[in-house]
Amino acid sequence: MDDKTPPPTPAATNFEPRTGKYLTVTATEFQTRAGAYIERSGKAPVVITKHSRPARVLVDFDEYERLKSHDTRRALYPRELGPEARDALDLGYQGEATPELDHLLD
Repeated sequence: MDDKTPPPTPAATNFEPRTGKYLTVTATEFQTRAGAYIERSGKAPVVITKHSRPARVLVDFDEYERLKSHDTRRALYPRELGPEARDALDLGYQGEATPELDHLLD
């Protein structure tokens, strides 16, 4: 840890490379010392908890961009699909019929 980054307080737990656990801080602790945790997130992700459960992860922007580049998911409307994909959808199983819900489509 460099001289500028203060040590974590009791509300924070350190990253343990052996176990893969990241620096974890409560939301209150993060609000109190946001600048320090923003600096630390440049070296390793910082997990922010609310009510003792992970709520957010603060990561370096370059790391975020790297992770985002692997996400190739894209939502498409059926009209944007090619004819083969549309035909496959037409053949797909849509589940059991539920005529009792048909009135919701009117």
